[in-house]
Amino acid sequence: MSSPITRKSGTPLYIQVKESVLAEIKRGEWKAGDKLPTERELSVKLKVSRNTVSQAYQELEAEGILSSVQGRGTFVCDRDNAVRLENRKELLLKIIDVAMEEGMQLSFTLEEFVELTALRAKEKIDLLRQVRVVFIECNREQVEYFAKRLQTDSGVSITPLVLDDFRQDVGRWQPTVASSDLVITTFFHYDEVKELLGVRKNVLAIALDPQIETIVRIARIPAGKKIGLVCKSDNFAGKVLLALKNAGIDNLAIEVFASLSSQAPITEILSQLDVVICSPGRRREVEQYAHRRQEIIEFVYKPDVASINLLRAALIDLRRQ
Repeated sequence: MSSPITRKSGTPLYIQVKESVLAEIKRGEWKAGDKLPTERELSVKLKVSRNTVSQAYQELEAEGILSSVQGRGTFVCDRDNAVRLENRKELLLKIIDVAMEEGMQLSFTLEEFVELTALRAKEKIDLLRQVRVVFIECNREQVEYFAKRLQTDSGVSITPLVLDDFRQDVGRWQPTVASSDLVITTFFHYDEVKELLGVRKNVLAIALDPQIETIVRIARIPAGKKIGLVCKSDNFAGKVLLALKNAGIDNLAIEVFASLSSQAPITEILSQLDVVICSPGRRREVEQYAHRRQEIIEFVYKPDVASINLLRAALIDLRRQ
């Protein structure tokens, strides 16, 4: 690849990899239908981590540039036929048109079609509200934030469970887990969660990645700024620092402030910082005591596109059984 990867540029490595892949496609080096190097091959060639290449590929797949096929690899999409995010509405309308035509061939009127589809959608919504899900993760910030977002978006009842709490008192949490329809965890903890459950239970592993906007904002922090990471646990802080390192952001001195118990320390700490990176669980507190000139960056993790689609399908399938 002709576009060099520069670690000290201030631009996250995975964005540089993404732009390099796009440049190759625009130059015609890789055409529609061409198979790209594997994540491992490209990471070796560019001398970056495999996770960096994976993030770049996921972004390009979400934008309709690339398409991954299980067991075969990653390919360049036909741009004229690619299903891009901005065309989802158009695609859905085509699906509805086909359904209407088939309904009319079955002698249903358009009014009956509208009535039946509205009824079916309501049934699905009601069914989702009956689904009970447990989300198990290793740090409290992540598990609480994700559970709240998922519950708001889908109406599904989510019980957040910190992995350490589950380890220390399996007996207490076992009834909650056993009565749930689905257990969600991350790929990193999947094997341990399965072992802790000790019963046959639906467990779905998802990938949680840092939000792109968060990484970009941190990468753009000018040199010399005093930066602090304010969160609830050392576990979360460690994940943030590792994520920044994997993105190639290793030129910033970030001081960690976790598990602060009173207002006085956080007020004193914030007064010494130019930029505050905070976990979702501490954002409101940080905003309350920060001074006006400080930049506040909330460090948010979110499921990747494939995980979101997999989760949606799993929730719908639960009530078909």
